[in-house]
Amino acid sequence: MHLPCPFAKCPAMVARQGDSREEVNFLTEIRLKKGEPVDRALRRLKKKIDREGVLQAVRNHRHFEKPSERRRRKMKVARFSAMLSARYADL
Repeated sequence: MHLPCPFAKCPAMVARQGDSREEVNFLTEIRLKKGEPVDRALRRLKKKIDREGVLQAVRNHRHFEKPSERRRRKMKVARFSAMLSARYADL
């Protein structure tokens, strides 16, 4: 049984609302292998969700972020990654 994801948009709803983004998200799912323990399947699901960035997107949409805050956050990440690349450029 598939339950609809609260964060997914139905293509019909997108067309009806006149949303120009046309963003359609699908449920993340894994198939249980024969004889696979549930804890291993959960670990695979968590890794897949992490790679797809589902939880990060949910956390980002918990509250409205002003464009200036978004720029400031992205600049902070860019400065940090530049610092790391400069630090390890000599190695």
